[in-house]
Amino acid sequence: MQPRITVITLGVDDLRRSVAFYRDGLGFPTEGIVGEEFEYGAVAFFDLASGLRLALWPRTSIAHDTKLPAGAPNPGEFTLGHNVGSKEEVDRVMAEAEKAGARVVVPAHDTFWGGYAGYFQDPDGHLWEIVWNPAWDADDSTATSS
Repeated sequence: MQPRITVITLGVDDLRRSVAFYRDGLGFPTEGIVGEEFEYGAVAFFDLASGLRLALWPRTSIAHDTKLPAGAPNPGEFTLGHNVGSKEEVDRVMAEAEKAGARVVVPAHDTFWGGYAGYFQDPDGHLWEIVWNPAWDADDSTATSS
C-alpha cells in the first residue's frame, strides 16, 4: 500500500450546520451536499490542497456503512493540522474559526519546540491545530533543509 490519503471523512451530527461552518465560516470550496436521494448517502466534499478532500458525513451514515455501533464522539482521538506561514497567520485563522462558530480550546501560543500553535473545535468537536512550524514550508508542509 502506498502511503497516500485522498479523503479525510469527519462524522457529523448536523450535516447542514457543518457544511455552513466549513463553507461559509472558513471559506472551504464545496459543491454542497450531494447524495441526499439515498437513505445514508448525504455527504459534502471540500477540495483541499494537493488533491486531498475533506468529507462531512453524518455519524449515523458512517455507522450504517461500516456496520459498527455509533459511539460517543471523542475529540481527543486525533487532530487535523493546518500549517501556516507565520505566527500572525495562526492568530488570523484562529480568529476566523472562532467567528465562524468554532470553540477555541487552546489559544495560540509559543510552543516548547519553537513553533506557535492553537487548537479549536468545529461544531462537532473535531480538533484542528493551527500551527506555524519554523522548520516547515507552509505550502507543502515538508521539512526544509537548514
